[in-house]
Amino acid sequence: MIKTRYQNELTLSATCRAGSRGQDVRRVQEWLSLAATQYPGVALNTAVDGVYGAATVLAVQNLQRALGKPTTGETDQALFATLTAPLRNAYELTQSYRSLRTAVVQIAANHLRHVPRELQYNGQQNLGPWVRSYCNGYDGTDFKWCMGFVQSVLDQAAYTTGRRFTDLMPQSLSCDVVGTSAEQRKTLIRNAAIRQNPSLVQPGDVFLLRNTAASADWYHTGIITRVVGDCFETIEGNTDQGGSSNGIGVFARTRNFRKSVIDAVSISKLEALIS
Repeated sequence: MIKTRYQNELTLSATCRAGSRGQDVRRVQEWLSLAATQYPGVALNTAVDGVYGAATVLAVQNLQRALGKPTTGETDQALFATLTAPLRNAYELTQSYRSLRTAVVQIAANHLRHVPRELQYNGQQNLGPWVRSYCNGYDGTDFKWCMGFVQSVLDQAAYTTGRRFTDLMPQSLSCDVVGTSAEQRKTLIRNAAIRQNPSLVQPGDVFLLRNTAASADWYHTGIITRVVGDCFETIEGNTDQGGSSNGIGVFARTRNFRKSVIDAVSISKLEALIS
């Protein structure tokens, strides 16, 4: 695989305890906040400030109690591995797939099951380990991560079928870069063609939302998992329940390609170019 930055999110350099400071502590605090969705009713959200103070100790004790472990308030590698298990399990699949299309859809669904979410703190959004894993180690307000999610899925899928995803498209966080490349390589299916013949699009293809008034201004992307009538079912990152292009997580959605300008990058056409 090419996008292996997620591995840096899985380990601590040392056990964190009261009085600890630094990047390891910040990562523990981020994962505590993310774990709050897994343990509703357990007080895990705490400030992400890199200082292992009384509030962080209490949050860790609450997690340990929920897990049935001794409430030491310390985070060793074993406890951190429990916190980071969703990320590891999203990326480290060992199964094989019948085709690249099947791999893309199933790997996207596996990420969805592990509830990738961004964090927002200190006046910034698009933060946290999931975002950094998708964006090659970067996070922050400037790093919209929908394409990072798509390319992480494609990277895993290509790897399981003996390919490099960079043979399919340029590595980039930009929808415009990927859309322009697809148009140049004649792998882009324009919305007008999709409306005339929806069967041109298949599960595993990549959709690109385009601004209505422009021919090459794409602003959001995701994986198409099903085509039903005038709609796509999708799995997409950096969105939300309302379909934002700068939302909080990975969601399964429906999108109407007759009401929105949605182009698609064809996996079949990409495969034909590299076969």
